[in-house]
Formats: sequence, C-alpha cells, structure tokens
Amino acid sequence: MPPRKDTDASANVPSFYGAELRFKREAAGLTLEQLAEGSFRGVPFLSQIERGERRMPLDLAQHVDQRLGTDGFFARRCEDARKAKQSGHAEYFADVAEMEKHAESIEDWAPMMVPGLLQTAAYTRAIVRAAMPRAFDDEVEEKVQARMGRAGLFKSETPPKFWAILDESVIRRRVLPNERMSELLEHIALVVSDTRSVLQIVPETAPAHPFMMGMTRTMNFTDAPPVVYVESLHSGQLIDYPALVKDYRESYDLLRAVALSPEASLSMIETAAEDYRNGKPRD
Repeated sequence: MPPRKDTDASANVPSFYGAELRFKREAAGLTLEQLAEGSFRGVPFLSQIERGERRMPLDLAQHVDQRLGTDGFFARRCEDARKAKQSGHAEYFADVAEMEKHAESIEDWAPMMVPGLLQTAAYTRAIVRAAMPRAFDDEVEEKVQARMGRAGLFKSETPPKFWAILDESVIRRRVLPNERMSELLEHIALVVSDTRSVLQIVPETAPAHPFMMGMTRTMNFTDAPPVVYVESLHSGQLIDYPALVKDYRESYDLLRAVALSPEASLSMIETAAEDYRNGKPRD
C-alpha cells in the first residue's frame, strides 16, 4: 500500500475543509468505508474531498455531520469550499480543474474545440465570448486567465501523461483571424512536443465511431480510481461508476484506432498552421 499523502490544509479553502474532514473522521475512529455507509456516495468520492479535489455536496455534508457529531459544521461550510474552488472556472468544471493537477494521465477527446490545456489566450477569449456574449470584459478575462493557468500542471514535478484526440474540424474552423489561428496550431504542436504528449486527429474521412457526440475526458490517478468527465454547453458531469468508466475507456481505445497516427496528426497541424500563415487555409 502506498504511503498516505497528507493534504496541505494551508493550500486553499477546499484543502482546509478536506483536511478537517479527515481529522474528524479519524478522531471518530471511522474508516472511509464506514463514513460513506448510508450516504449513497462512494469511498473514492469521499477520499477526493479529503484531499481537497472535489466539493462536498450538501446532502453528503449533512450525512457527515450526523455521523461525526460535528454540529452542522460541514453543512455550513460546504458552500464556502464550493465557491473557493471555482477560481474563474465554471462551477461544473471546478472539481475537474483541481483533479487534473493530481492525475497520472489525462486523455481528452475534443470533437468541437481545442482542449483547454492546448488553448492560447486569444482562442480562449473567443470561445468564452461566444458562449457568454453579454459578459463583462473582466469576467471574460478571469476565465481566460484561469484556463491559461491550468497549463502550469505540465511544469509540475510529476506532470500527467497527456493524450488528446481532436476531430479535424477543430483545426479547420476559423475561430480566429488567420494569423491567430496559425499561432494556435503552432502552440499546439509546441506543447505536444515539449511535454512528450500524444496528439491524434480523426480525419473528416473517418467512418462512424463511438465518440461522435460530446467532449469527453478520462483521468487516471496513482492512488484513486479513474474518473470520466463529460461536458455539454452549460453543464458537465463527473462519472466514477466503475462499469461506466470502463465503457468510456473502451470507446476511447476504439477512437484511437480510427484516428491518424501521432506523426501524421502533427504533420496535419503544422501544414494547417502554414496555410493559415500564408492566408490560404483549407476550407
């Protein structure tokens, strides 16, 4: 069994919250399994809360207060931890942004837009503005900076292994002027090369495949079960039910099979970047 990793309670509000939960649970002499019993939540979920990686839903906080005799502390403070965790991200993505820092590997499928870890500020700004046309500039910039900050995980001591599969339409859709599109694609190629990541493209000529609908991400961890995140326009969902996670992972493997090789995919990215640079993008 790997050594226990203590949460740094000083890191942020969710980490303080999680560390306090672990302290109170252990003081009560309960295992994670015993605390989770009767809550309709799994042990991995509770474990991630203790590590400051996921927010505590109100129903679970009320269950914990009852089991630990904490006089409503966790129910009162779960909203504070939830707000602190967002940090410029959409509420439904906040847990994902925290969990990806601890992932051993990340596998993204992007059928409609460039994955957040590969975006440039200009691209993010255009995407956010399109989704939030009435937002104030400072609100848009907060989200841009939050997304740009996520790429810092590649510079961590143990960066995750990153694998991204993009639909070809992602690099053909002119979200930005030609010069900016060229910069975006050059940035993607550079990040993939510098981080020893793997990128594949599903060509427009590819046959039907399992992931023709919706953005999907799988995250694997050294000390916790894998999770899958699926997202639509204004919502997202984390899935940790083992049977469903297995189904998603098998579908991702089938997607790899219809995608171009990493070498051919990078070549396509570089050619598209040059075409944009020359003002002659392929439609």
